[in-house]
Order: sequence, then structure tokens, then C-alpha cells
Amino acid sequence: MRFTLNHLKSSTALATFIAFSATAVSAQDTSADTETDNMAFEEIVVLGTPGGAGVAKQDASFAITTMNEDAIGLAGTKSTAELFTLVPGVWAESSGGVAGANIDVRGLPGGGDAPFVTMSINGSPIYGTESLSFFEQSSIFRIDETIASAEALRGGPNAVFSNGEPGVTLNFNLKKGGDETEGRVKYTTSDYDLQRVDAVMSGPLGNELYYMVGGYVQSSPGVRDAEFNSEKGKQVTLQLTKILENGEINAWTRVTDDHGQWYLPMALFTGNDLGDFSQLGNATRFRTLQVNSNGDTETFDFAGGRGWDGSVSGLNIDFDLGDGFAVRNNMSYTKGNADTYGLVPDGSPIQVSALGLASVSTLGGEALSDSDYIQNYGHWVVQKDLESFTNDLSLSKEFGDHEVTVGYYKATWSSDDFWTLGNFTPVHNVANGDFLEDSIACADLQAAGSGSGCWAYGISSAGDASADALYFADSWQATPDLRVDFGLREEWLDIDYVLDSGPGYPDGVRDMSTNLKDNAFSYTAAVNYDINDDLGVFARYSKGSLFPNFDGVRESRLNVNGIKQLEGGVKYSGDHFGLFATAFYNKNDSFSSTVGSVVSAAAFKTRSLGVELDGRYTYNAFDLAFIITLQDAEITDSTTTSDIGNRVHRQPKYQFRISPSYEFELGDMTATLYGALQVVGDRYGDRGNTVELAGYEKIDAGLLVNTPSGLFFQIHADNLNNSHGITEGDPRNPAAPNGRPILGRSVKFSIGYDF
Repeated sequence: MRFTLNHLKSSTALATFIAFSATAVSAQDTSADTETDNMAFEEIVVLGTPGGAGVAKQDASFAITTMNEDAIGLAGTKSTAELFTLVPGVWAESSGGVAGANIDVRGLPGGGDAPFVTMSINGSPIYGTESLSFFEQSSIFRIDETIASAEALRGGPNAVFSNGEPGVTLNFNLKKGGDETEGRVKYTTSDYDLQRVDAVMSGPLGNELYYMVGGYVQSSPGVRDAEFNSEKGKQVTLQLTKILENGEINAWTRVTDDHGQWYLPMALFTGNDLGDFSQLGNATRFRTLQVNSNGDTETFDFAGGRGWDGSVSGLNIDFDLGDGFAVRNNMSYTKGNADTYGLVPDGSPIQVSALGLASVSTLGGEALSDSDYIQNYGHWVVQKDLESFTNDLSLSKEFGDHEVTVGYYKATWSSDDFWTLGNFTPVHNVANGDFLEDSIACADLQAAGSGSGCWAYGISSAGDASADALYFADSWQATPDLRVDFGLREEWLDIDYVLDSGPGYPDGVRDMSTNLKDNAFSYTAAVNYDINDDLGVFARYSKGSLFPNFDGVRESRLNVNGIKQLEGGVKYSGDHFGLFATAFYNKNDSFSSTVGSVVSAAAFKTRSLGVELDGRYTYNAFDLAFIITLQDAEITDSTTTSDIGNRVHRQPKYQFRISPSYEFELGDMTATLYGALQVVGDRYGDRGNTVELAGYEKIDAGLLVNTPSGLFFQIHADNLNNSHGITEGDPRNPAAPNGRPILGRSVKFSIGYDF
């Protein structure tokens, strides 16, 4: 099966994009700023260094991408996960809305959520394990004006430091106050009636104490209009920074209450507009479901979608103790609810005529014709009460040409869950369609050949876990041009998990009470050689570990997954051109996955070979950034033997993004014209490689105008070519002609004031 759609062909997209770039170059104003130094490679990165000590990007012996405040602002992302489109080697399916993305890294197998992805703030992980069913860490983080920069580290020393993430860590650095009071206020609206206000302010409080405070409030029906404001939220962030003679202390907290509709796979060939279709609407917003074996019921409001109602707080300490000693501590504490309320398809749509009934009406009384499409949809409820504490303490000492670090990482986390999944019932398959009349049930569509399962599954569970890790690292400057880095990590995991499952709701019977203890050894080693001031090379080998989580215990997936990676890179930073090129090879020892606990697990091994390019060309007022990923990832062994030799599912062999911008004068104002072309290759939606998802192109464009008074304007067009690229098929039923397209064309307008 191949899912294809009418969209702009590659040649058209490329021609449009090249014309944009050529126009920008030819229109260059020679009076523009002539600063040509490539500043990106002079940035200090904290990921991948012991305790977050920091190193210049040009000196890093690992693959890392940096994004400053301007780059994040011009990207115009609608979700945190979408920021990964700026990072090579990562495939993010952000089509699910503001939360609930699927994110994969370097061909490592996923299949859902983000099993190899960590989010952190100021170097502190925001949750103790990478992901859980119906939870990945981007769901509890929102980008706003309080973010100074972001950095994404793939593979490499990730395996040893902090939480030992073998995949990718995306770290957000909060803005800090300075000696001058400054700030920003911004109002944003859109063609889908977004109403959003952002604000941030920072400055001194006296006695070397500084503050930063900011946040937002927003509401909109969403690009996929559900007939109500399906995206609503607010957030406030506070950071205090104390400068001491021998160091710095940062204390911060980030309180969020933000959610949005969970966009799910939909019928692809029933005539609905794939760019803005939403099955959810006023008619299906509320559903009364049984919640326990006593027969008790509860009415749920599915306007809740997916999101986060909670806080993430932290403390960062960095002290120079003298005599070559330094101590650093990064702590975070997270607590809140990451709930999911979704309307999920079950099987294929069928026409009313297939039921063989004289007449069919909706619950609201609308008579349907034989050619109308109907489909089973289920109201899924997942309530997760999360809590997490992480602390990374390290002590470093300089011994001549060596910098030695010892560290202790401690984490505890929990998730108390209530689920009721399935609950399928027929609906009219049009935007915001109604339920069918009560006399027609899920089983009737199943009997008519829809392929529906008409199942139900529920749980009540409580999981508590703790991790303790010791790590050791040495960075040896063997010669002025040659540096040798290595690190070792031993980690111990302890999980307690209690489960009550049942037929659509917990049935009051304890089905599982488990204690799991395990440990793993990880390591990394690298050489970094500076050929000259502008050119360097590195090579690194790492062995990391992915531990089981609560869902793994529930589904008897108890193995520690070993990830081995070999990387080699070239770094160049010239006056006009900078490039970070990395080749990688990784092997996954054993990984098993399910989708929502309803698709049987398969254990399999994979290997992936690829190249990542992260570069920038700058000349006077013209700037061109690009990222390219080429990879070949396949299943090398599997308990399902027919999968062996197949491509790793859901990840493209190639993807690239080209982002030009041109700065010019408009009277006494400064304007930046910018755009982006994203090209994604074909993928397979399943391990069996039976569902092929066609590649697609997406074009964004915008204009930012700054005035001397501090007033600024920005217009940003997302998916200008209105591509309907499919990011996934139907993960619960690969044979069904359902898929999840990216969001259709939309335009945002912002006006703000910097002071």
C-alpha cells in the first residue's frame, strides 16, 4: 500500500525556493552590515560536557546543533517538537498538535512517542525517563520569549553525562537578567483566530542579583477547527541569578497550563480537506464512559486534548573553588498532570450503503445518503500524574594537561495513570461530524467490512523509579592541537510498578506488582584534532543504555537496550562559511515496542549508517542556513522474521531544510525577508514495510521589520504550498487507509515592542 497525495513536485518547490534565494542575493544593499565572521561556531555549548562545564562549539568532539533566539523566532514553530526540524539526524512527527509528537533519532527504532529523546532546561533533564506511553517530554515544554537559546546534542557523550541519554538531548537556556532593565511585549494573531500575548522583562535587583520574568497567554480554535477554542494555555517563568566572586547560582521555575487538540490519523480518501479537517467537534466533544467495575461513569470533556498542567523548577550552581577545582550542580523538580483526551479512528471508513439499512441518521437527526462515509472513532482518556526529581553533581580538577571530572547523578520519578482506551462508536466522517443514531454500533461497521477491532482496554497503575549513576571523565590536551576525551558511567535502576487492568476500565483486580532492578555500564571516547584555527576533525565511539520504563514492565519488555555508536566529523568555520559534518554508524542491541498497548510487541535489532550536515553561508546581508540528513537504517534481526532486512519504520532515508534570509533597509527601518524549504523522503509506516508514506515538501516564508523606536512587526506563512505530507499511517491498523497529515497553510502576524 502506498499513501500518495497531490502536492507540489520537488522541481516546483526547488524552483520557487531558488528564485527566492536568487532575488535576495541580487538585491543586496552594499551599505548593509559587513560583519562576516561566522559566530555560530564560537558559541559555548554546555551539553556533552561533564556537569555542563561548557566548551566552544568549534572545539566540541561531538555533533551538536545550536539555535539562538533569532533562529527560533524565524522558525515559527507551532510546537516544541517542531523545533527539531532545525536539527539534522532527527525525525519529528509534529503533526499531532502542540503535544504528543513522535520523535526518532539517527535510525534508532521508535514507533511512537520519543524513546530516545530528552528535554532539559539550563542543562537539567525535565523528567527522569525519556518517554512513556502517551507522554514524551516535548509535551511538557512550551517555547516562549523567555528562551535565550537551544542546543541539541546527538549521540556521543550524551551516553555518559547527565541522565545518560543515548539518543538526542534538546536543552533550552533561559534568559538571564543583566545590568540594564530590558524587555519585550508581543501580540500575535492568525488566520485561524489565534490570540496570544507574550511578555518578558529582565534586569538588576541590586547586589549582583538579577531577575528574568516572562510568559504568555493564548487561545485559538487551531488550524484544525473543532468548533471551539481547542488550543488554550498560559505560562510564566521566573529566573533569579546571583553572581558571586567565585561563581554563579541560578534558581528558576516555570509554571504551565497549556493544552491543544490531539490531532490523529484520519481517512485520507473520503474528500475531507486534509489540511484543516478535524473529526472532533461540538457533537463529539463530551462522552460518558464507565470508569470502574462498580458501573460508575464519568463524563469527559475532550476539549482537553493533550498538554501539561504543572511546573518545572530548578537550581544551577557553578563555583570555582581555586587551585584548579570546580564544582557544579544541576537540579530539576517536575510535578503536574500530562493528560490525553483524543478521538481515535478504528478501521477504515465505509459508505452508508455497506450497512444495508433502509435509512441511517446521525444522533442529531441528520439523514445520511448511501454515499456518505461513516467511520468508527473512540474516545480515549489517559490521565497521568507525573513527578520527577533529578540532580547532577560534579567535581572537576585540572592536572596539567588533564581536566578530570567525577560526578554523581540521582533521579527519582513516578507516574500514576488512569486509562480508558477504545470505546469505539460510529460517527459521520465529515469535519466535526456527529455520532450515528444509537441503534448503530461499532460492531455493525465491523460486520460491514470496516476492519474495526471494537475493543476496549483500561488501567489504573502506579509506578515509582529511581536511578543512581556514577561517572568519570578525563579531557587530555595531549598537544596544542590534539585533545583526547573519554568518559565512563555505571548506572543502577530500581522500578516498582503496580497495575490493575480491565475491559475498558480498571476492574478492581491487581494484575501486577513488580520490582525490577538492573544496571548498565556505558562509555565514550573521542579524539579531536585542530588542523588550523578554522578547521578541525573528530572521531568518537560510544556505548549507551536505554533502560526499561513503566510501560516496559507492564508489557514484559525488561531488557536494557544497548546502543553503540561510531561517529566522525569535520568542523569548518570561515569568514563566510561554516560547516559541521558528521558521519555516524549505530547498532541497537535489542528494542521492542507496542503502540498504545494494543499492538503486539516485536523484539528486533537495527543498524543505521548516515551523514549529517549542519552549515551556514553568510555574505553581507544575505544568510543561508542548511541541514541535510542522509541515512540507511534497517532491521537486522527480529522475532518477526519477515521484518529482517526491512527499513526501520517511519524514518526517511533523506531530509533537508534550506533557510535563506536577507536583511535590507526600509527608510530608517530594518527588514528581514526569510524562508525555508523542507524536503522529506519516503518512509514506511510499519515494520513490515507494507505501508509506504510518500515524501513531501513544505515551504515557509516571512518578513520581520524592526523600527528604531523598538516597535517590530512580523508576518509568517507556514506551509505556504499547502502540502498535505503524511507523517504516519494508522499505527494501530496499518492496513487502514488512514494517515496523519501535516497542518495546512496558515499565516500569523505579530506586533511587538522591545525596550
